Amino acid sequence: MTIHREGTATIALTFAVLALLNIAVFYFLFDTPVLCYTLLGISIVFFLFIVSFFRIPSREMKFDERQVIAPADGKIVVIEETYEPEYFKDKRLQVSIFMSPANVHVNRNPISGSVKLSQYHAGKYLVAWHPKASTENERHTVVIGNGKTDILVRQIAGALARRIVNYLKPGMDVKQNTEMGFIKFGSRVDLYLPVGTKVNVNLEQIVRGGQTVIAELAG
Repeated sequence: MTIHREGTATIALTFAVLALLNIAVFYFLFDTPVLCYTLLGISIVFFLFIVSFFRIPSREMKFDERQVIAPADGKIVVIEETYEPEYFKDKRLQVSIFMSPANVHVNRNPISGSVKLSQYHAGKYLVAWHPKASTENERHTVVIGNGKTDILVRQIAGALARRIVNYLKPGMDVKQNTEMGFIKFGSRVDLYLPVGTKVNVNLEQIVRGGQTVIAELAG
């Protein structure tokens, strides 16, 4: 397991703040050891949670140009046909993955291809599973085309998330499962596929980024 580059500064700052807090507590409240050691225990648990959030676990990725691979860890919360208003402006099959704060928050490219769109939108911070989160929350939309089909991937900030990171630029060629970006603390990723695409997952299913096959592409 390694630590994501987006978390280095956050982890260092968290460690420094918790260390100073505990030093101050032990210095001024040394005569109440139960309180001191309770705070120390809470601080250790909180620090380990922050480290865990920014982890990149070692795993064997799945590669197949005919398949859409999960761009994130989490749980499938939406599988439905819906109107996509930003890029396609027609009906698409939406598959959404909800990431809790306990999930790995690295986002990966679901297919290989060329980046046709990479657009950031400021917005609200509704809970990630809210129906309007896809269109009203802070979000970043990417469209990747492989010459046969275009896939839209939308990173959506949740109620806790306050920063979406995306590394892609229009015209870039990307490979399946390489890093697309990162969302900090609780969020969601939407996939918009052609209507009629064979979906391989079910509602409430737990998926793993880079490994779970979300759908089979036609042709």
